[in-house]
Amino acid sequence: MPELTRSADLFLLDLGSDENRFHPDWIGEVDAALDEVEAAEGPKALVTTATGKFWSNGLDLEWLGANPDGINAYVASVHGLFARFLSLPVHSVAAVQGHCFAAGAMIALAHDFRVMRGDRGYFCLPEVDIHIPFTPGMDALIRSRLTPQVAHTAMTTGRRYGGHDARAAGIVDQAVDGDEAAVRAAATELAAGLTGKAGATLGTIKNRMYAEVLRVLRDEDANRL
Repeated sequence: MPELTRSADLFLLDLGSDENRFHPDWIGEVDAALDEVEAAEGPKALVTTATGKFWSNGLDLEWLGANPDGINAYVASVHGLFARFLSLPVHSVAAVQGHCFAAGAMIALAHDFRVMRGDRGYFCLPEVDIHIPFTPGMDALIRSRLTPQVAHTAMTTGRRYGGHDARAAGIVDQAVDGDEAAVRAAATELAAGLTGKAGATLGTIKNRMYAEVLRVLRDEDANRL
């Protein structure tokens, strides 16, 4: 399960050590961590990382298969998490040390910045291959964070981007040659330079910058399956 720790002005949110899929309990833990980050006073920034092979493999399809009546409430909670990261009044950096797929890739895009391991792991939006269309909210989020051509390629072909390919495409801000610790160190260094910008002004800027995306993400009727 996710775990939040703090060192000086930096919060570190570890998503876990398995596939880190979006089980409802997992979503609740991440939301609670963001509550704590938002409530903290003074300079701050957030680094989101994970341990092992995966950063996040996205939606919990096993849970969805066992709970079909809860699908729309579940999707609303996922979209709410996307919206929350996108509008967070602190800078967030995703330290992507492993595979980052589907909704996991989307939540990485909802961070302000992304640092990815260069030699291991893929960023991928595989919905075209698993026959699950993007919701309007997902579509709006992805297209707001990627260039039109990169969004088109990623969304319509399911291309897998390694770290250096993702950096060349502008999906991530840095590709780090090194292990999990090196990725985390680079993300922490980036976040440390942004702690003084946290606060209401940053939140207002983000909310206005992404107003239309946030509106669509929060529109439960538009995103019903």
